[in-house]
Amino acid sequence: MKNEKGFTLIELLVAMLVAGIVMAGVYSAYYSQQKSFVVQDELAEMQQNLRAAMFFMAKEIRMAGCNPTGSANAGIEDDSTANTIHFTMDLRGKDPNSVADGDTGDPGENITYTLADLNGDGIMEIVRDTGSGQEMVAENIDALHFDYLKEDGTTTTDRLLMRSVQITIVARTGRGDLGYVDNETYYDLQDPKNAIFGPAGDNFRRRRLATNIKCRNLGLL
Repeated sequence: MKNEKGFTLIELLVAMLVAGIVMAGVYSAYYSQQKSFVVQDELAEMQQNLRAAMFFMAKEIRMAGCNPTGSANAGIEDDSTANTIHFTMDLRGKDPNSVADGDTGDPGENITYTLADLNGDGIMEIVRDTGSGQEMVAENIDALHFDYLKEDGTTTTDRLLMRSVQITIVARTGRGDLGYVDNETYYDLQDPKNAIFGPAGDNFRRRRLATNIKCRNLGLL
């Protein structure tokens, strides 16, 4: 019995303590990496959502005022505001393959973009309205702001003087980050003193994206 070797209780306790410390370190590293992955995934999804919405809107707004026949009276409409844009264009007749027919009453020729809670779940979305139906363009949007500019780059409310549209969008992630608080104020690109959102004081991460769209058809007639 004296020659038999084993572990004493103290040795077992020390080994368990060391193993516990190692496991705590491994778990801490895993948790940190997992949290970083989730945050980066949310940010990537938000940015993709934001850029896709901006691309889609810019593509259509750029065509505002398309009026090949000279009789459609197309352009940015008078009911457009800082948060809603309503524009028309004459692209085709009732047949999708036909040419412009002198009016803006055909599908895809009378469009409104605005910010609304389309699904009634408290989440704001950019909504595209064609008069015959509404569709969501992007979700988790906190601010949508439009500035209407003249040729010299100054703002105007006169639809006949509008030559370009500046869009500023603030989007947020779909899920919050418990270790983060957003106390930032987001401003309009045209007027850096004009706050369009914030500070929210919540744990959602946000990004602002802005662009200036030259409406190639405005002012031609």
